[in-house]
Amino acid sequence: MKKNSKHIVILLVALLAINYISSFVFKRFDLTKDKRYTLSASAINVIKDVEAPIIVDVFLSGDDFPAEFRRLQNETKQLLEEFSSKNSNIFFNFINPLEDDATRERNIQQLTDRGLTPMQLSVQESGKASQAIIFPWALASFNDQTVIIPLVKNKIGASQQELVTNSVQHLEYAFADGFSKLTKPKHKKIAFLIGNGELKGRYTESFRKILSEYYKIAPFTLDSVTKNPERTLKQLDTFDLIISAKPTEAFTEEEKQVLDQYTMNGGKSLWLIDAVAMEKDSLYNATGSNFAVTRELNLTDFFFKYGVRINPVIVSTLYSAPITLAMGEGSESQFQHLRWPYSPLASANSSHPIVNNLNLVKFDFANQIDTLKNSIKKTILLESALLTKLEGTPREISLEVVTQELDPATFNKGNQNLAVLLEGEFTSVYANRVKPIQLKNNEAKSVPTKMVVIADGDVIKNDVYKNVPQELGFDRWTGQTYGNKEFLLNAVNYLLDDDGLINIRSKEIDVAFLNQEKIADEKTKWQLINILFPLLILGAFGVIFNFLRRKKYAH
Repeated sequence: MKKNSKHIVILLVALLAINYISSFVFKRFDLTKDKRYTLSASAINVIKDVEAPIIVDVFLSGDDFPAEFRRLQNETKQLLEEFSSKNSNIFFNFINPLEDDATRERNIQQLTDRGLTPMQLSVQESGKASQAIIFPWALASFNDQTVIIPLVKNKIGASQQELVTNSVQHLEYAFADGFSKLTKPKHKKIAFLIGNGELKGRYTESFRKILSEYYKIAPFTLDSVTKNPERTLKQLDTFDLIISAKPTEAFTEEEKQVLDQYTMNGGKSLWLIDAVAMEKDSLYNATGSNFAVTRELNLTDFFFKYGVRINPVIVSTLYSAPITLAMGEGSESQFQHLRWPYSPLASANSSHPIVNNLNLVKFDFANQIDTLKNSIKKTILLESALLTKLEGTPREISLEVVTQELDPATFNKGNQNLAVLLEGEFTSVYANRVKPIQLKNNEAKSVPTKMVVIADGDVIKNDVYKNVPQELGFDRWTGQTYGNKEFLLNAVNYLLDDDGLINIRSKEIDVAFLNQEKIADEKTKWQLINILFPLLILGAFGVIFNFLRRKKYAH
């Protein structure tokens, strides 16, 4: 007896010791196949040195919205718990702005005024359909700064389940990106080239506004190249990235050499080039037509040396954004959305972080890009749909095409490259050539660097309505928001991302959902099974037990 008591005491002491030690040791285990709750090293680097509180208010809260979005709510909570486990200065709250009927409308208005627009959903449960409103947003605050974090990743034509799957895959990047905005000072600089007929500021305002949340931005002109090329190059080298947004005037050889040497020195660049001069606005005239002609920018040899060629042809496709025109006479006229093959909707066949899980990107009078063999690594970012044809220039473009029957058999050129990423050690355009200007250090080979070439300048162009710049990618006629802004932002972030934060976007998460229609159809059957089956098992056990008991004690 004493021996047993001794063992019990030893066991209790051991359990208390283990419990005390475990209070100082904390370890989380992610047993999921896709490691969805394991934060990437890039995300951890964003928050690991944060020493002041980050407060996150999540408005995706409540019980009356679809099961898919309850899944998103749970995934958001679990992800924030993981962030908080890595840094105890991260605190989060789930707030339901629609919970109190007395303040419901006021809360909706206040959140909408801050840019947190509500989302209306269809709820299909138990065979019944209803509508629900949610706020799929979070606000993160740090040192008197606040950023908006979107929880839903929109995609044209996606079902609610697909929407949630896309959103869950995007969550880690969305929060890491938001925390990075709050905690990382802006130190990288971007130059928007001007002086060669690039888009005016109001047509790039939407994109410049979102860029300014990450980087310092300034205009830059190459006008002083002829007078002082050394100083121009030195000034250009202070920028980490240059953006050329739809130039319409040819570059001189002197300007090209400075741009080339900027690349040789490791500078990154984003080029949005129109090889054909054609504007949609030019069609809104008495004849409803205009001529598309080749635009000579003197950049053919420039890009050819780097490994791409932008061809002066127009990409026409059956998978495109509509054009909105007033049809009818006088007061009887109505706006209609009509098929317009010259606005390709581009997608990606790649899981590259720039385009992974990306909404469709809208182009206007896009051109086609050929990739050439050299040592540069080339990644096709965006391409047109399979049903595509190429139209040479010069040619007349008329609005009458909206009334014509388009023959799918003529759209037989397949997918066409519209945006390409180039990475590697570039060879100078002026290697083994007579230089237009003499520079102190004229490099023939670059250090490793990157550039993105897009065969359409309108990808970056936002609409201007009543002198007010609209959101990039938003079509006020159809209400659709295309992926232009996100695509360009991802491209810039990738070009300048030393920490690899953008690579989180390529993380794949498998989200499984229950079949709501099957649940509704088989609900009664499974309720009966769950109620009756245990009772039947219990009854059978009782009968067998009593039978065996009687048999054992019968005599």
